[in-house]
Amino acid sequence: MKLTAQEVSRYLKKPDPKHAGILLFGADAMRVALNRQDLIAALIGPDGNSEMRLTRIAAAELRKDPTNVMDAMRASGFFAGPRVVFIEDATDTATQVLTAALADWAEGDAQIIVSGGNLTAKSSLRKLFEANRSTLCIGFYDTPPSKEEISALLNAAGLHNLHPQSLGDIETFAKVLDPGDFRQFLEKISLYKWGDQTPLTGDEILALAPATIETEVDEVINATANRQAAQVGLLLRRLEGQGVNAVSLCIGAVRHFRTLHLVSSDPNGAVAGIQKARGVFGPRRDMMVRQAQNWSMGALERALSLLVETDLILRSSSRAPAMAVIERALLRLAMSKG
Repeated sequence: MKLTAQEVSRYLKKPDPKHAGILLFGADAMRVALNRQDLIAALIGPDGNSEMRLTRIAAAELRKDPTNVMDAMRASGFFAGPRVVFIEDATDTATQVLTAALADWAEGDAQIIVSGGNLTAKSSLRKLFEANRSTLCIGFYDTPPSKEEISALLNAAGLHNLHPQSLGDIETFAKVLDPGDFRQFLEKISLYKWGDQTPLTGDEILALAPATIETEVDEVINATANRQAAQVGLLLRRLEGQGVNAVSLCIGAVRHFRTLHLVSSDPNGAVAGIQKARGVFGPRRDMMVRQAQNWSMGALERALSLLVETDLILRSSSRAPAMAVIERALLRLAMSKG
């Protein structure tokens, strides 16, 4: 049996103990692992592992000893309570063993939880768990978490009654961060706001956000647009050490200044113009409004002309050092007037 995307988060909070087995699969191993962790905790409780009510079996071991699952499923422990047999990294080679175990499963036996990778629709393992009424098949795909999933994670982190704008900022980070990084991000916010009843602000969210190469690229471009020339060189040295491509930097700068040009050219002002810009959320919105207000239309057009010219040089057969070319362009913009 399969669950819809809307049913998954509700089920993971309150799973049915009468299901013989549950398969979780997906290309994003971290996302599968985090949801599997929540599912097992919901089934056996926070003390289940320490009370030895959780048995872990690597899928590779099933080929050596197919009776492992059956023995673990029927074994009785020292502590009373529900039990789980967890089979990790399963592929279609485990289908035959699991078919026999599920056919022999009876109420009171340990539930069988299986995690796998990117199983296709033709996978025999998927078909086994989808076709059986006593089993569930849950797929996790490479899509941003739904609002319901984000709400569940926020509640788990103790973050309640967020301002709509702060919630929108957090949802934006959910789209760009890996599931594990996003969960750690929420835990960091939760610890930061412990005992603090004041509303969570956009500046606090931005300050607590994990640093990535993408955010450091944005820092260089923002330093340029804010005319902070002293910061540009320092940030570029750091990015160069991380192997960031000069062409990628130039493309990012062109995109940024085109957005500023769009915002600045709106007849109703920059605040109205930012509403038409795509992919600009949260605190970045206010910052780009300020930047657009500090650049004249003529200065923005000259900036775009310089960046397009720089992009052509970087893509040509010129022997000039690429990072030096982009650094020169960004410094010229940061030191410009108007």
